[in-house]
Amino acid sequence: MLGKKVPFYFVIIAFLLPASGLIFFMLDEKKSDSDTDFALRESSNSCNLKIKRLNGFQFIRPLLYAEPSCESDNLTQHKSEIETIINTNKSLGNITTASVYIREFSKAEWVTINENEKYSPGSLMKVPELIAFYKMNEKSPGLFSRKVKYDHEYITDKHPTYLSKQIKLGQTYTIGELLKYMIVYSDNNATILLNQIVDENIFKKVFSDVGLAEPDFKLSQYPITVNDFSIFMKELYNASYLSQEDSETCLEMLSRSDFRDGLLNGLPGNCAVAHKFGEGGTDNNPNFSESAIVYCGKKPYMITIMAKGTDMKKLPKVMSDISKKVYDIMSVRA
Repeated sequence: MLGKKVPFYFVIIAFLLPASGLIFFMLDEKKSDSDTDFALRESSNSCNLKIKRLNGFQFIRPLLYAEPSCESDNLTQHKSEIETIINTNKSLGNITTASVYIREFSKAEWVTINENEKYSPGSLMKVPELIAFYKMNEKSPGLFSRKVKYDHEYITDKHPTYLSKQIKLGQTYTIGELLKYMIVYSDNNATILLNQIVDENIFKKVFSDVGLAEPDFKLSQYPITVNDFSIFMKELYNASYLSQEDSETCLEMLSRSDFRDGLLNGLPGNCAVAHKFGEGGTDNNPNFSESAIVYCGKKPYMITIMAKGTDMKKLPKVMSDISKKVYDIMSVRA
């Protein structure tokens, strides 16, 4: 989300339980009232499961996510291959730093590189804004048919490098159409209109639902790590916060995103990918990020990459190189 008032919103975590190993949930009545429950997963490394449930109900505690707290041994052995790409691009001056998160859904296995670095995600945060609007539509069915006129231009300090189709001044659009422009074309003008409509209380609640600090709507940035942003995509894939139908619709919309110079450039041309990119940072310290669920190869997987550098135009190629390596790794996994 971009503009003078850029609310950066909400995180919800989703999951798939491990496909191998027995899972023993050690949950008692008193502990289920806390924000986070823990269970012990019996495995070769005795890795804990971190479980998060949604508050606010009298009789139910909906499961938001259950994540193994340990990286996958199977994926960890490939970290050096990805780190080599990162280090090579550092030495060439293409990036100053980068972070990567990878998750294979079928086995709930994940691995991350440089997980604590925070980035300015820019338009990547249009994904949680999309999710929030679907939550709003649950409360007010028909919201997406409401019409909004783009009656004057908005001045911002953002100057995106990668532009696509934009709404036209003087035209009227439904909220549903504006959401399409925001996601498929990453249109900042459509996003600014949507920012004026969004229910800030819903955004604050979805942050607090997962134990994250509520966003400060007076600020234009919400620094985030590669692991934390990946929550949004996992949430959609697992349909743990929105309905199955709405989650499917959101991912279908993301699969039509027309930016192809980053992650998609490292994948086969016939590959279905639900993805979103974002430009952030400053002219002297540009940040570029992209997150995707990849539906080609043997099994779907997710990859999120965030990078910082000195030249925005050099960053997508790094995404492409890492994406190709990860695809090669994931495509041969059993």
